Amino acid sequence: MIKWHDIQDWGVEGKGWNDTVKYFDRLPARAQKVVPEPVWNLSRTATGMAALFETDAPAIHARWKLGSDQMNEMNFPAAGFSGLDLYAWTGKTWRWVGAGHLVKEKNHEQPIIEGMKPVKRKYILYLPMRNPVVQVEIGIPGGSSFKAVPPRKEKPVVFYGTSIVHGAFSSHSGMVHTSILGRWLNRPVINLGFSGNGRMEPELAELIAGIDAKIYVLDCLPNMGIKEVVERVENFVRILRKKRPRTPIVLVEDRPHTNSWVRVALLAEHKKKWKAHLKIYENLRKSGIKDLYYIKGKSLFGDDSEGSPDSSHPTDLGYMRQAEAMYPLLRRLCGKS
Repeated sequence: MIKWHDIQDWGVEGKGWNDTVKYFDRLPARAQKVVPEPVWNLSRTATGMAALFETDAPAIHARWKLGSDQMNEMNFPAAGFSGLDLYAWTGKTWRWVGAGHLVKEKNHEQPIIEGMKPVKRKYILYLPMRNPVVQVEIGIPGGSSFKAVPPRKEKPVVFYGTSIVHGAFSSHSGMVHTSILGRWLNRPVINLGFSGNGRMEPELAELIAGIDAKIYVLDCLPNMGIKEVVERVENFVRILRKKRPRTPIVLVEDRPHTNSWVRVALLAEHKKKWKAHLKIYENLRKSGIKDLYYIKGKSLFGDDSEGSPDSSHPTDLGYMRQAEAMYPLLRRLCGKS
């Protein structure tokens, strides 16, 4: 017999606000009146949220209810778009265990992992990247122990960005770079990626500044033209800095499309945007803005054109490379030696 545990009973990591319309929303209810409508609609997904628990069960089951009949997209598998993803703590690192990858309909149930040695372990279960979540329950065989682990109290690393931050096209939901970095840093993360809509509106800066973060990572260039970069980046940073004088802010440069080496005009546009973005960063530093950092985009997906299926969005390989490029700086800013 399976005993079921609803993750809302103890809470998920990855929520920046508690005053949401629905439990798994990523923005507070008041945001609906101030952010662009597409941002609000995209914020209804549980992207980056995860539940922690401990058990000695030999098998872990899950059942979950989704808000949309769309299970996947072209290049975006159901395991990432609509599935769950389970990792276990080994004492030193988080290691992958299994995924809820068989999801085909809004109400779904399946074993995530079976046949384990019944040893007490700590687990983290990532929620779907893009399909809105209604309910998630974890099932444990009768006779096994279960302990709910509340969200950790450490300040989170907050990522704000585009469809890339929003998870396209990770093969399972724990493979977006924000979650990879969360595991490597062993720290909560908040994912505020909005597909096609990471455009640095000042209203988003005001909202994000309300989160007491360890680090803010701003990764919006793929959704912004040069005009928007010039008009919005400096203002966005200044809003954050005014409300959070000491919190590190990391500006991430745009990645080049992986086939831009044969698309000369596209690469030239990237370079213009990089130049404008870097100039803003340098001017902000000269003006006295402290704790401001910069990650260049040239090698975010690697240097061999193998990190993307459509030249723009990363595969798991592209996400891993992106995490590797960001990790040294974020590790240092988190105070890890």
